[in-house]
Amino acid sequence: GRGGGGSRLRRQLESGGFAAGEYVKQLSQQSDGDRDLQEHRQRIQALSEETAQSLKRNVYQNYRQFIETAREISYLESEMYQLSHILTEQKGIMEAVTQALLLQADRDDPALGARRAAAADPFLPLSGKDAAANEEGRQRTLTTLLEKVEGCRDLLPESPGKYLVYNGDLVEYDADHMAQIQRVHAFLMNDCLLVATALPNRRGAYRYDALYPLDGLAVVNVKDNPPMKDMFKLLMFPESRIFQAENAKIKKEWLEVLEETKRNRALSEKRRLEQEALPRPAPTPPESTNPFDEDEDEEEEDEPSAEEEVVDLSLEWIQELPEDLDVCIAQRDFEGAVDLLDKLNEYLADKPVSQPVKELRAKVDERVRQLTDVLVFELSPDRSLRGGPRATRRAVSQLIRLGQSTKACELFLKNRAAAVQTAIRQLRIEGATLLYIHKLCHVFFTSLLETAREFETDFAGNNGCYSAFVVWARSSMRMFVDAFSKQVFDSKESLSTAAECVKVAKEHCKQLSEIGLDLTFIIHALLVKDIKGALQSYKDIIIEATKHRNSEEMWRKMNLMTPEALGKLREEMRSCGVGNFDQYTGDDCWVNLSYTVVAFTKQTMAFLEEALKLYFPELHMVLLESLVEIILVAVQHVDYSLRCEQDPEKKAFIRQNASFLYETVLPVVEKRFEEGVGKPAKQLQDLRNASRLMRVNPESTTSVV
Repeated sequence: GRGGGGSRLRRQLESGGFAAGEYVKQLSQQSDGDRDLQEHRQRIQALSEETAQSLKRNVYQNYRQFIETAREISYLESEMYQLSHILTEQKGIMEAVTQALLLQADRDDPALGARRAAAADPFLPLSGKDAAANEEGRQRTLTTLLEKVEGCRDLLPESPGKYLVYNGDLVEYDADHMAQIQRVHAFLMNDCLLVATALPNRRGAYRYDALYPLDGLAVVNVKDNPPMKDMFKLLMFPESRIFQAENAKIKKEWLEVLEETKRNRALSEKRRLEQEALPRPAPTPPESTNPFDEDEDEEEEDEPSAEEEVVDLSLEWIQELPEDLDVCIAQRDFEGAVDLLDKLNEYLADKPVSQPVKELRAKVDERVRQLTDVLVFELSPDRSLRGGPRATRRAVSQLIRLGQSTKACELFLKNRAAAVQTAIRQLRIEGATLLYIHKLCHVFFTSLLETAREFETDFAGNNGCYSAFVVWARSSMRMFVDAFSKQVFDSKESLSTAAECVKVAKEHCKQLSEIGLDLTFIIHALLVKDIKGALQSYKDIIIEATKHRNSEEMWRKMNLMTPEALGKLREEMRSCGVGNFDQYTGDDCWVNLSYTVVAFTKQTMAFLEEALKLYFPELHMVLLESLVEIILVAVQHVDYSLRCEQDPEKKAFIRQNASFLYETVLPVVEKRFEEGVGKPAKQLQDLRNASRLMRVNPESTTSVV
C-alpha cells in the first residue's frame, strides 16, 4: 500500500501541470490532523532522498562514461596524428621522386625544362624564356602587387630571389564561433605568406595585416559542414586562423600551392646547406718575383684556416629536425622532442659556430620556446588537478632536461599548492569537529607526503631546489593551520575537543619524518597564539565557576545518597591521581569534604590533563601561570574562611578541607605537571611551601598570595 501511494505521489509531483500552492491547500483540507501532515511530509522527504540518490547514481554513471569516452577520444586523436604524419611522409617521398625524375628529364632536354618552368609560373612574362628574364618578370610582378598593400614596404623588403607564387581573395572566420570576421587578400611568396585586409572605398587597395614565414606555417584542411564549406586552417603556433575560399576549386588550389611552395622552400634550403657544406678550393696565390714570398706562403700554410672545418648539416635527420619537432609538439610527444634536441646538441658540441649553424640554432630555439610554453601550460593550475603529484612528472622531467629546473620547480610547487587548496575547500564541514579535523589532516598531510616524495624523485639531482620546497611546505602549513584554527578555535570548542584535534594534527605531522622532513616546529609556531588564547579562556571559565561556588559555600559534608554515586566519585578521584581518597569518606554515603573543594579538584585536574595534551615549550609559562592563578582562588578562599569562621565545629571541617587541598591536591598537581613537562615547577613548589606555613600557624592573618 505504501509503495503504491509512493508511485501515485511521484506521478502527481512529476506531472506537467503540478501547482504546489493548490496541492498544499488541498492536502491541508483533506488531512485529519497534525500527524497526517507529518506522515505525508515524511513520504515527500523519502521521495526527495530517493530522487537525489537516483540522480547521484546517474551522474556517477554518466561521469564514468564521460571519462572513458574522453580517454578513447585521446587515443583516437593520437592515432590520427600518427596517421597524418605517415601520410605526409609518404606524400613527400612521392613528390620527391617526381621532382627527381623531372630534374633528370630537364638535364636530358634543357629546352623542355625551360618550357615547363615558364608554364608552371602564371606570373612569368610570356617572352621570358631564359633565367634572367624569368627572375626579372617575377620581381616586377611582386613589386607591382605589393605597391597596392599599405604598410608592407618596411616589413617586406625586396630581396633577390623573392617572387610571388599565388594570390587571391579569402574570407576570414572566427575559429571558436565560426562567425565571419573580415575579407582579406593573401599573397603567397616563395618564402612567406602575406595577409592584407581590403581598404574601404578603394578598389584593389589593401592594408597590411600579418606576415607568416613558411618555415613555421602548417596548412590543415577543414571538413565541409554546411553552410560552412570550402575552408582551410593556417596554424602558426600559438595562434590559428580559418579562411574560406570562393569555391572548392580555389580551395584545392590554395592547399596544393601552399604545400608545393613549402616543399620547394625546404628543398632549396637543403640545397643551399649542401652547397655551403662543400669544401671550398684554396685560392691560387698570384705569381711573385719576390724571393721572400715563398717564405710568407709557407708561414700562411702553417696557420690553420677557420673555414677548413665545415659542419655537415646535410644529414637527413638534421634537415627534417624542425618539422619533426613540430610533429612531436603537436602529438604531445615531449620526450621525443627533447631526445631530438639532445641529439642535436651532442652532434654540435665540438663543432664550430658557423653561419649555417646559427641559422639552424635560431629555428630550433623557436621550437624550444614553443615546447617550453606547452610544458608550462601542462603544469599550470588551470589543468586538471585530479592526477596527483605523479601527473606532473612528465612535464617536469622534460623541463629539467631542457635546463629549466628552476622554472620546473616553481611550476610544480604552484600546481601542488593549488591542488592542496582545492582538496581542503572540497571538504564538507559536517558532523563533529573532531571528525572534520581527522578528514582535514588526512587530506593535507597525505598530499604533503606525496608531494615531498614526488619532489624527491623529480629533483633528485637538483639540490638547489630543496630550499624552495621547504618554503612551499611552510606556506602550505600556514594554509592548513588557517583552516584548522577556523574550525577548532574560532568556533569556541571545549578545551578537551581542541586538545584532541591538536593531538591528531601532531600525529599526522610526524608521518613526514618518514622522508626526513620535520615540520612539528612550524605547526607549533603557527598554533601557539590560538592555544594560548584557548588556555586563558578556559582558565577564566574555571576561575569564574570556582568563585561562584565559593560565594555559596556552606562548609557542609557531602551526602551522595547511594553507594553507586560514592563508587563513581572514588573512581573519578583515582583517575585524577588522588589515591588516598578513602580516608576522607565516612559512614554510609558521606564524604568528609566540601562539595566546593571536590568540584575544584576535578575541574583543575581535568584542565591540567587537557593542557598537557596541548603542551610544547612555548606554552610553558602560560600553562604554569594559569595553574597558579586557578589554585590561588581556592587557597585564598580556604584561608579567608579559616580566619573568619567562629564556629569551632565548622572551623575544624574547614581545616580538614584545607589539609586535603594542601597535602593531597597540590602535590598531585605538582607531580603531574612535572611528568607531563619533564621538569619541576618552582612556582608550584613555592605555593605549596606557603600553604605549609599557613598550616603551621593557622591563626596567622597573612594570606597566601
